Amino acid sequence: MLMDPAPIEKRFESMGKVLDAARKNLGRDLTIVEKILYSHMDPATDFSKLERGKSDIFLDADRVAMQDATAQMAILQFMSAKIPEVAVPTTVHCDHLIQAHTGSAEDLKAAEDTNREVYDFLRSAAMKYGMGFWKPGSGIIHQVVYENYTCPGTLMIGTDSHTPNAGGMGMIAIGVGGADAVDVMTGQRFMTRMPKFVGIKLTGKLSGWTASKDIILKVATMLTAKGGTNKIIEYFGEGARSLSATSKGTVTNMGAELGATTSIFAYDDNMDVYMRKTERDAVADLCKKYRELLVSDPDVEKNPEKYYDEVYEINLSELEPHIVGPHTPDLGRTVSQMKADAEKNDYPRDLSAALIGSCTNSSYEDLTRSVSLARQAKKAGLKVKSNFLVTPGSERIFQTITRDGIMKDFEDVGATVLANACGPCIGQWKRDDIQKGDKNSIISSYNRNFAKRNDGNAETLSFISSPEIVVAMAFGGSLNFNPMTDTLKTPDGKDFKFEPPQGEVYPEQGYASKDSGYLAPTNSGEVIIDPKSERLAFLEPFPKHDPVADYKDLKVLFKAAGKCTTDHISQAGPWLKFRGHLDNISNNLFLGAENAYYEETGKGHNVVTGKVDELNKIAREYKDKGIGWIAVADENIGEGSSREHAAMEPRHMGCRAIVAKSYARIFEANLKKQGVLPFTFDNKDDYNKIQQKDSIAIEGLDKLQPYQPVTMVLTHEDGSTDKIKVNHSMNEGEIQWFYAGSALNYVGSQKTAAS
Repeated sequence: MLMDPAPIEKRFESMGKVLDAARKNLGRDLTIVEKILYSHMDPATDFSKLERGKSDIFLDADRVAMQDATAQMAILQFMSAKIPEVAVPTTVHCDHLIQAHTGSAEDLKAAEDTNREVYDFLRSAAMKYGMGFWKPGSGIIHQVVYENYTCPGTLMIGTDSHTPNAGGMGMIAIGVGGADAVDVMTGQRFMTRMPKFVGIKLTGKLSGWTASKDIILKVATMLTAKGGTNKIIEYFGEGARSLSATSKGTVTNMGAELGATTSIFAYDDNMDVYMRKTERDAVADLCKKYRELLVSDPDVEKNPEKYYDEVYEINLSELEPHIVGPHTPDLGRTVSQMKADAEKNDYPRDLSAALIGSCTNSSYEDLTRSVSLARQAKKAGLKVKSNFLVTPGSERIFQTITRDGIMKDFEDVGATVLANACGPCIGQWKRDDIQKGDKNSIISSYNRNFAKRNDGNAETLSFISSPEIVVAMAFGGSLNFNPMTDTLKTPDGKDFKFEPPQGEVYPEQGYASKDSGYLAPTNSGEVIIDPKSERLAFLEPFPKHDPVADYKDLKVLFKAAGKCTTDHISQAGPWLKFRGHLDNISNNLFLGAENAYYEETGKGHNVVTGKVDELNKIAREYKDKGIGWIAVADENIGEGSSREHAAMEPRHMGCRAIVAKSYARIFEANLKKQGVLPFTFDNKDDYNKIQQKDSIAIEGLDKLQPYQPVTMVLTHEDGSTDKIKVNHSMNEGEIQWFYAGSALNYVGSQKTAAS
């Protein structure tokens, strides 16, 4: 067992007193979310003064987890703090840099060769600074964390937006940018907004074709891609308790697609079983002993409307299998409606690829239910009609399904088994079957489906469903195929119809336990970066800006038309190799963004030269000439990944501010950390007033006050002006980050002053 139970026991021992005080303070029972949040705050906090959706809260996190793409910049920032060891248990997971192409063994070897200097950097830094290191091929961060580090009642932050996966094990697990992780790694509290609470009561029980994935696809369709922003979603009720521990993880994982701070299930017996199956008996014993601390108080489930800001109910017995997409996770319909939707919207019917696994759906239960369908088809003599790719979530799962014959059965019907890594889920997919620009449809059991997300091709229409539906549709080869009702022709001309999938939650022989790929820290050695490296570079502090002089005559780099995710701002895929080199990765700035001022993606007009160019090149030229600029955006800018590069790149390239109709939580926090002002329109119609050749001035920044609006003056090309009011959500500390040039600059200045 890799977890030390002593800090957990200490946490649990102190919780009772804090929660008794909170109940007395509030005069009511507590939800599990409140129990975890309050027990991780300063005990002197007056909980009655916390306003949901408004108050800033400061939390003592128990753990930090980082994946290799975001860990590079986080560790570079940590190193600049000159601290000898991380303050809380921290792990680094190598999962993002492995490109899917030909198969597991070949792809892993290619990744180790291609990314050697990055892996060496991460490993040496982890060893030196006291972080656990999970080697390439060991598994996807969220699956590995689930199997080894999850513990009900604790609080974790992770530098990946799907960190809430761990909420399926009764944790508050929050995706953050690297700078927030550095705060915790250096012994500071993690700051976030006091969330609103959404309660989703689950009744009934899943059966037949319906899977846990359908719960979150239904919720995404109900609440939309921004419906969870600054909210924590809690699932409760008998239906919630009926789900296996790994099924719960599927639901909380994809809560990130709603913009939720996190999602959670309260502790139950299924979590106890999972911890014991994954060899964490000591932690399981503690959770059982302190069970009452790890569940909501009795009145919560009886009277949920008194405790949650929003309450919904889903009857699992009536829930139908769903498919969502393309290009967004909240465009959903039942499987039975898919054919009509495809015809109505002229989606390409043929499925060029079907993909299962990933951090969202690669549990033993998922894969045994899925392989039961493959075995039915194999017995009937059928092969898949679509390219069929399987991504195991961890080495433990890979070894187990290999031992139990599951992998062979997938391969026998035509599957290609990929490495234990993110692969196509994050754009690390080298496709030989299509050309860029080819319009095609794919279906996966992944969690995210923005345009270009999986393969870099804007014409790939990506749909998401449960792994069971994906496997069945791989044999149908078409969006028109409904595996619950339709038949397929066997080689001998007979009609074949799938029976509902069946599976096992846990392997009868237990999980296989060969080399997991884990290296324990040695607290020794040196971290070396080649000065000539194109992939890694030490960070230089961002310069301070004069709050008056540097916020006059700003140019408008571009205005985002519609959705502008972190993938649009800083693409992944081939750009992942530059995640440790800020200047080089900044060459991808806004390459995927749709500019309201220009029809071609990623391009715009240089208002100084009058030429059309890539937005990143225009930004770099403005920077070289000492010209500051702003970007304008629509609703929910920055949804998607937690990558702080989406904030660091604009800052590095001269961005002074972004003004939008609304923000995704992590992106807004990342902008503040890096010294970029995140404004929102007081009147959303003012979005239309900003013109391409406007000169922008932002007034009053030398006297910036917490939460108070400022004035933005637009001077148009014809000399006329408009004044618009813009708002911000910065508190006093965040304003000091702005004046210092960044949060890291501010922390450094405070340490210098203290010494």
